[in-house]
Amino acid sequence: MVNLRRRAPLLLAAGALVLASCTSAANVPAVVCVGESTTYLDWLNGDFQPDSPADITEPSSTAGDLLETVRARDNGNGQLIVSTDPNYAPQSFLQEDGTFVGFDIDVATEIADRLGVGIKFETPDWDAITAGSWSERWDISVGSMTITTPRKEILSFTQPYYYTPAYLAASTRSGVTKVSDLPFTLPTGVEATTLTTDANCAEAIESGRTDFDLWISSGTTIDGAIAAGSPMVKIGEPIFQENLAVAIDKSGPPHAALLFEIDKIIGEMHADGTLKALSEQWFEGADLTTDPSS
Repeated sequence: MVNLRRRAPLLLAAGALVLASCTSAANVPAVVCVGESTTYLDWLNGDFQPDSPADITEPSSTAGDLLETVRARDNGNGQLIVSTDPNYAPQSFLQEDGTFVGFDIDVATEIADRLGVGIKFETPDWDAITAGSWSERWDISVGSMTITTPRKEILSFTQPYYYTPAYLAASTRSGVTKVSDLPFTLPTGVEATTLTTDANCAEAIESGRTDFDLWISSGTTIDGAIAAGSPMVKIGEPIFQENLAVAIDKSGPPHAALLFEIDKIIGEMHADGTLKALSEQWFEGADLTTDPSS
């Protein structure tokens, strides 16, 4: 359990998230479940610092760059090694036959195809991905990672490939259907409990765990959990927006050329409608590839 610092509530599109007491939900624990090392935990702690990628320019040479390593693998056929989450539907999840599917999986596969190389997926814990120092175990993260100021110190980011709103969800057993049902304030009046991934929070509620009824995650992940039968509802307006991008470890090999090529590919995928089509395929017809701030 993580004790949270007190701070002023964040303003939402519909107004401040100041929640009134409600007797019908008086027994809801003042605890919110979030994934480890996520922006959702940062937001609860008052540490969320959204940012944009640094300028990306084409290097004069690819010599010694990670791009050359990627293209030389597999006896010269090339292979891009990508970290992913096997339990983050609909972005990425593992099927019974051992294959990965999801929006992030399709984006990563398309990037590899346009680079002219094969692809291999690795499944490290999220906190290992966001911490950097990958020790060359994988080349890039295509895992719905939000660009933040602290992360930019250790990771290089492409332009965003999509944008998602973060939402609060509540278990159906709680009786909470709107923020005014809660007998405490967010984020100042709650504690956070962290599980390994966001999806574990939904699974914990499904299993009957009663020490929390609230969950913060991407709206897409909450929608996917509800569609799969999780006993919960999505609450109110988005808490904040996330700019999600491909990341590369700064402590690894030089990678300016690989970063430039992938950033260019993402720009092309925006322009030719590939990202829009994948978004609509995996997110119930929603196009999440347009910057909501533009």
